[in-house]
Amino acid sequence: MGNGTQLGRVRGLGAGGGGVVHHWWLQRVTAVASLFLVLWFVFSLARLPSLDYASTRLWLAQPIVAVPMCLLIVGVFWHFRLGVQVMLEDYLHGAKRVIAMLALNFYTCAMAAFALFSVLKVALVAA
Repeated sequence: MGNGTQLGRVRGLGAGGGGVVHHWWLQRVTAVASLFLVLWFVFSLARLPSLDYASTRLWLAQPIVAVPMCLLIVGVFWHFRLGVQVMLEDYLHGAKRVIAMLALNFYTCAMAAFALFSVLKVALVAA
């Protein structure tokens, strides 16, 4: 049963396929999660007595801070990847799209890993 059939539409597949709704939903979920985590981040920083290196490092060394910070990193990079994927799918075709998607996946994973490593290094090696 094709994606364009009435049965396909009833099953939620629609003309564009089931991945479209899933992708759209993930973008919204990651946006809302990132919004709440960014608000937490801003208000947490505002409550610090000082934004110097030592205070920030001690703050980030707390598990109650490091875990949401890691979640913020994952959420923001996942949301970024989903958004750029839509742009690439709309404007690139063929081999250019494949190469761009591979580059996007590599870049996103590398930057998220670097950010997570940085947070975990501070959180786990705090003096």
